[in-house]
Amino acid sequence: MFTGIIEALGKVKEISTQGTNKTFWIQSPLSHEFKVDQSIAHNGVCLTVEEVSGDHYRVTAVGETLRKTTLNHWQPGFLINLERSLLPSSRLDGHFVQGHVDTTGILEKIDPKDGSWELAFSFPRSFAPLLIEKGSISVNGISLTAFKVKKSSFRVAVIPYTWKHTNLHELKQKEGVNLEFDILGKYIQRSKDLN
Repeated sequence: MFTGIIEALGKVKEISTQGTNKTFWIQSPLSHEFKVDQSIAHNGVCLTVEEVSGDHYRVTAVGETLRKTTLNHWQPGFLINLERSLLPSSRLDGHFVQGHVDTTGILEKIDPKDGSWELAFSFPRSFAPLLIEKGSISVNGISLTAFKVKKSSFRVAVIPYTWKHTNLHELKQKEGVNLEFDILGKYIQRSKDLN
C-alpha cells in the first residue's frame, strides 16, 4: 500500500527481456535503503526489489504488467517516480494507492497557470464510474485531485513542488501515463454491479 507521495526520482539504466518479462536496473538516491523483496511503486506500479548493488537495484515486470501499464515504453535514461510502501505509523498525506494500475491515460494538454500547471488527461470511457469531481486519482503514482471530470477526461492542478520533484515536468503531449482509480470507488462500483 502506498500514498501517492513521491519520495524520489529514479533513472532507468538497463533493460533486458526474458520471455514475456522485462528486467530493469534503476539508479536511485534511495537504493542504499532498499532491501530484496521490498515493494516499491514505480510510476505507480508496485514492483519487487530483486537485487541491490550500490545506488542501483533490479526489478522485473511480467507480461500482464507490461500490457496494462506504460512500462513497456521505458527506455534507458527515463525518469520514474518512486515511493516506498506505507508503514503502519506513517501519515497518509495522499490517498490509499495500491500500486495496481487500472489502465493508461494520455496527456492531452499542459496549461501553464503563472506558477502552477493544469494537465488534461483522457482515459478509456469504461472507467468513468470510478472517477468523481474532486476525487483522488493516481497519475504515474502521484496522488492528485481530479476536476473538470467528464466521461473520458479529467484535469489536475500541479503545484511547483510536485512539478519539480516528480516526472510530470518530463511528460510530453500525447504521452501515456499510468492511472489508478481510488480503491473506495472501485468497491462501491463492484457492489453496484453485483446488485
